[in-house]
Amino acid sequence: MKKILLTSALLIGSVLLGACGQSKETNDELKIMTTFYPMYEFSKQVVGDEGDVELLIPAGTEAHDYEPSAKDIAKISEADALVYNSAELETWVDRLGESIDTKQTTFIEAAAQIDLMAGAEDHDHEHDEQEEEHHHAHDPHVWVDPVLAMKEVETIRDVLSEKYPEKKANFEKNAAAYLEELQTLDQEFQAAFKDAKNKTFVTQHAAFAYLAKQYGLTQESIAGISPDEEPSPSRLAELKHYVEDHHVKVIYFEENASSKVAETLAQETGVSLEVLNPLESLTNEQLKAGENYVSVMRDNLDALKASIQ
Repeated sequence: MKKILLTSALLIGSVLLGACGQSKETNDELKIMTTFYPMYEFSKQVVGDEGDVELLIPAGTEAHDYEPSAKDIAKISEADALVYNSAELETWVDRLGESIDTKQTTFIEAAAQIDLMAGAEDHDHEHDEQEEEHHHAHDPHVWVDPVLAMKEVETIRDVLSEKYPEKKANFEKNAAAYLEELQTLDQEFQAAFKDAKNKTFVTQHAAFAYLAKQYGLTQESIAGISPDEEPSPSRLAELKHYVEDHHVKVIYFEENASSKVAETLAQETGVSLEVLNPLESLTNEQLKAGENYVSVMRDNLDALKASIQ
């Protein structure tokens, strides 16, 4: 059904392209469209004052389930570039070539230089038809690892610099300042977990495999790559034993997704609950409060310290 809706949106969007192309040619200001929050933040940091950066997927919306509307496709066609994470997460991007002139709108795959891990092992989850449409063969959550976030920033910087050489110096300057912040963040994670003895943590969905690998941790997830998956009763029983056998003190849930299963598991095992944010989206309240990638990742670090000791 979603593929049919996207096809319809592509057809409607193509009708709007003539007017969009005209407005694009009469406006010299650089316009960058980004898919979801990390791509928005990384692009904004690189672009700085050289143009406008916009967020396509609304705050608080689940990125895994998003499909662009005709209006969204028109917005992309008006942009000079579309920055997305990967075809593994934004599966709809490959189909946009049917209606968007990629010579005018540059598609930037931020994770292009990163080898993606295989998707999380299927832990006997209960699937429905919608979840099957969003099954991930590979894990797209590279942005949650500060080191790989740096690679994404560098890719955005390099593609934009090649496309707009007159702005290259500013792109490089902006990126260098932000990369320094991310390097500091990486050092804080390294220092926190370097001498930890218990390095196991349990999460609501498998969004932290890259972070775990980077810092020598072990992630055990209730759901798989997609947060919509729900574990079967046998998987819940397995997780209960896992928590008890590994002396897990904290189970991590997400504020922007249903925490019902995490709460149930915490109650049954007598452990506490903490928020671990996969940064797929920030709420409008968080954005208004000035929260950003670095500040939320520091909150994640503090939360993980309660489990990793």
